[in-house]
Amino acid sequence: MMDLKRDKHLYVLIAPYMLLFFIFTVLPVAISILISLTYFNMLEFPRWAGWANYSRLFLDDDIFLIALKNTLIFAVITGPISYIACFVFAWLINELRPKVRAFMTLIFYAPSISGNIYFIWQIMFSGDAYGIVNGFLMRTGFINEPILWFQNPKYTLMIIIIVQLWLSLGTSFLAFIAGLQTVDKTLFEAGAVDGIRNRWQELWYITLPSMRPQLMFGAVIQITASFAVADVAMNLAGFPSVQYSAHTVVTHLIDYGTIRFEMGYASAIATVLFIMMLGSNLIIQKLLRKVGD
Repeated sequence: MMDLKRDKHLYVLIAPYMLLFFIFTVLPVAISILISLTYFNMLEFPRWAGWANYSRLFLDDDIFLIALKNTLIFAVITGPISYIACFVFAWLINELRPKVRAFMTLIFYAPSISGNIYFIWQIMFSGDAYGIVNGFLMRTGFINEPILWFQNPKYTLMIIIIVQLWLSLGTSFLAFIAGLQTVDKTLFEAGAVDGIRNRWQELWYITLPSMRPQLMFGAVIQITASFAVADVAMNLAGFPSVQYSAHTVVTHLIDYGTIRFEMGYASAIATVLFIMMLGSNLIIQKLLRKVGD
């Protein structure tokens, strides 16, 4: 009680943020979970359905299982690779002179803020002989006729993964750059006295522990991006994609939430996605606590 009275001004300052966080984050999540237990088509009052939406999701919806598999493959590949790539590029660029560093940061960050620039990949993987990739492969003799890249289920997910990796040097990359700039330089001198002898030891025992907040922020961003992929898949592979080869949990959610208006079922899909993201973030938090040990 004494601590509460002593720090009351802190609670007053944080109250507006907590109020907004509750209204726009906690409350919508709670309402979505509640709606997921109902049948709701936006025309009639919600009817209680219990666990029916979830049993239908995992036992009767084969398309959702395909979407779940694609999403997990996508997240397992793009999440770690893009996270590590963001840090490695940020670490290398941070060693450059300030003007060169600013220019290189812009170059790496530009794709993530360029809107629909990923449409350039449609030109590269065009299904005719004028496509850049098809033209190159035909000229070099690897293929005799054009490949329909986005109509062939064997290639669709692979191409989307490549595009997403290309787009992934965004907010996390800037957060890592900022974190590297704030590392106290005197720690390196102290580390040298304590026995640190090379850059790898500096990285593990000084740099990474000093930027844990940025590492955690970047992990949250990358996990969210890897699980929530939709726009790239829909615009490159179509909606729905051929044999649902690029179908993800989010595109499945869009299907039932904005096209079929089965809001109870869509909320069940959103709840499953939320649990997947939350579980992944908790695992990452545990791993990041071991940095520097």
